[in-house]
Amino acid sequence: MSSSTAMAVDKPDKINVDEYLTTVLSTAPQELHPLFESLQTLYHRKLWHQLTLKLFEFFRHELSRPYRVDVFEKFVRDFEERLNQLRLVEMGVIVSKEIDNPITVLSFLTALLSRINTERSPEAHVLLLSSLAHAKLLYGDLDGTRTDMDSAWKILDNLDGVDPAVNAAYYSVAADYYKAKADYGPYYKNSLLYLACIDLTKDLSEEERMLRAHNLSVAALLADNIYNFGELLMHPILSSLDGTPHEWIKKLLFTFNAGDIGKFEALAPLFPKEPILQQNYPFLRQKICLMALIDSVSRRNRDSRIISFQTIAEETRLDVGDVEHLVMKALSLGLVRGSLDEIDQTAHITWVQPRVLDREQIGALADRLKAWTDKLKNVEQRIAPEVLTSA
Repeated sequence: MSSSTAMAVDKPDKINVDEYLTTVLSTAPQELHPLFESLQTLYHRKLWHQLTLKLFEFFRHELSRPYRVDVFEKFVRDFEERLNQLRLVEMGVIVSKEIDNPITVLSFLTALLSRINTERSPEAHVLLLSSLAHAKLLYGDLDGTRTDMDSAWKILDNLDGVDPAVNAAYYSVAADYYKAKADYGPYYKNSLLYLACIDLTKDLSEEERMLRAHNLSVAALLADNIYNFGELLMHPILSSLDGTPHEWIKKLLFTFNAGDIGKFEALAPLFPKEPILQQNYPFLRQKICLMALIDSVSRRNRDSRIISFQTIAEETRLDVGDVEHLVMKALSLGLVRGSLDEIDQTAHITWVQPRVLDREQIGALADRLKAWTDKLKNVEQRIAPEVLTSA
């Protein structure tokens, strides 16, 4: 049974289901016989929900791969309007992966889309549009991918209580689309949203988890609008890099989060292992300097955030002449708020972007809190006699 035969958009001529299943049974492996017999029984009893569950069991059976397209086109098509439309589309997506020819895949999915009622099942429509977008992306049609993504989002954005599988399908293709365009920020955002919709251990293999963690880490480092890695640093996906050749990239992420230029320079000799990082070294050097500035400001109390250019230069390992540009960059990115005094060569920082803290940074924050409470106690001790006297 060829999986690359073109699919007709129109409903095929009525076939004798019993005759078809009997013919399939004569060629199918013995392990599939109980499944085919159950499908036949449930079909005749019109138990559509139970039949749906049995169909999923069939389509997920490894030995069913050569029969999936035929069963969907010659059996499921006979009663597809009686099935839950979202479940029908989920089956169709599974079946489409057995079709080798990209054009035939598009034809198959487009034909199925034409039979789905958007008003009756908007989730099914979104899932199918997302699958079509993915097929077009693999075919190299970026414009077609974006068109289907936008159409899917218009529907998805107005839905409440969406099935996680539908959200996952959309965010998966959105992440892959932005990855293909090397647009790191949107890839990072959509990839994390995709991971929030799935079960990491069930839906991704160990290799897929490692690859996703690697791609997310690289995107976080290279995105020009991501300076807070908190969501990724706390995500279990990151542990997939442990014990792999990419473990050093995980260390690099924590190095950036801490703004530790010394550790950054120690890891720099490893950059050639990841050519894209080596190619973007000047950008990464500026980014670690910005992270070092954030860390420097975060470690200071509010009353000591007027910082000289000389101090910033020492803490970011820059020439004093480059400090003003660095602080202006941080201000423009919204990483800090404040002002510059070019005459006194100082920066007055009034606010710094919150971020995830490591143990050392938490310890420093605890020390600051203790100093603050001690100061409050001293104030209380000074004013207590006056309060008692006035009372």
